[in-house]
Formats: sequence, structure tokens, C-alpha cells
Amino acid sequence: MADDVATRVWIDDRHPVFRWGVQSILRAEGFSVAGESAAFRPEPEIGRFDILFFEADSWGLQQALKLLDGAECRLVALVDAAEERLIADLGEVGASAIVFRHDLSPEKLITALRAVAAGNTSLPGDLLPRMLERAAQGANGGARHLTERELSVLKLLSEGEDTNDIAQRLAYSARTVKNIVHDVLMKMNCRNRAHAVAQATRQGLI
Repeated sequence: MADDVATRVWIDDRHPVFRWGVQSILRAEGFSVAGESAAFRPEPEIGRFDILFFEADSWGLQQALKLLDGAECRLVALVDAAEERLIADLGEVGASAIVFRHDLSPEKLITALRAVAAGNTSLPGDLLPRMLERAAQGANGGARHLTERELSVLKLLSEGEDTNDIAQRLAYSARTVKNIVHDVLMKMNCRNRAHAVAQATRQGLI
């Protein structure tokens, strides 16, 4: 997913007009629409898409995880309401982005997808602190060993900083930051940055 053109998106939503609108927006911005479904029918074809943009309620999240079953794919969740348990679950499974239907605009959608395509996360407003607080409530110890610079990068990720911001604040190159993030994900066995932040908070690392 080096650039927008290479990024393939599958759209799952129950509303056909909404799906049509999202397809139009994505194609206009250079994304590739891999396919569409309603409540995962027809079933999205694993391997044909890089990002699954899906209607995320409790049932939808379960279906998405069942479909992926460990496959390499980034999740962008479309949420109708900021229900605490659902938000916590999305953080736990490592959703790369969360967008709210009620204030979704073409600009917000494209901004979120571009961030995810670049390997970053996209969470609205005060959502990340709420996710971290929820994750911390389930803390059970077992902190993994991370180096001081890995913890520094992880803390900045928890504050919503992207790769370039972290590089500037820590006087590292962007490549170094990416390498550190990769090492953190490997050590913590996390799917992506949001998952690592949630796990680190739960384990009391940050």
C-alpha cells in the first residue's frame, strides 16, 4: 500500500446508495474499489483487498474477524454510535481507523483511508483516550520488555502522532521510526499501531 493507486478497498454496508457514494468518492481520489457487499454477502474475497471498510456493530465486527481469520488486512470501521464496549473491542482487535456515520464527509473518509494506507491510524477527536482508558480498566500485568526508545515512540503513538511527527520530536529519521514501530509490533505480537497502543496501556507500559 505504498500509494493510493495501489490501495484496494472493499466496502461493506447494508445501504446500496451509501456504497455507491463511497465507491464514487474512492475512485475519484485514486483508490481501487475491490468490491462491495451488504452484511458480508456476497462474502468479500480475501486477497483482493488491502482495506476492509465495513459497518461496525458487534455483529459486523465478529463477521469481519471471522472473515479475515489472521489474513493481512487493515480494518476501517464505520460506527453509528460511540458505544463504549464496541469502541474498546475495535481498539483491542487493532482497527486502523474509526469513522462516525453521522459526521462522515468525503474529506474525512479520504483522510482516514490515506492515513491507513500509509501505515498510520486515524481516530476521531477524543476517541483514542477513551479507548485507552477502557483498555486500562482490564489491565492484568504481564508487561513485555521494550527499550526506552521503543517506549518513547509508543507513547507518542498513543498521543496520536504520526511517523513524521515522531521523527521530528525525537530527532530520528522517518525510516528509523518505522523500524522502531515494526520492532514494537513484533515484540508485542500486535497487528498494527492502534493494537499496540491498546495493549501497552492494558499492560501498564504507557
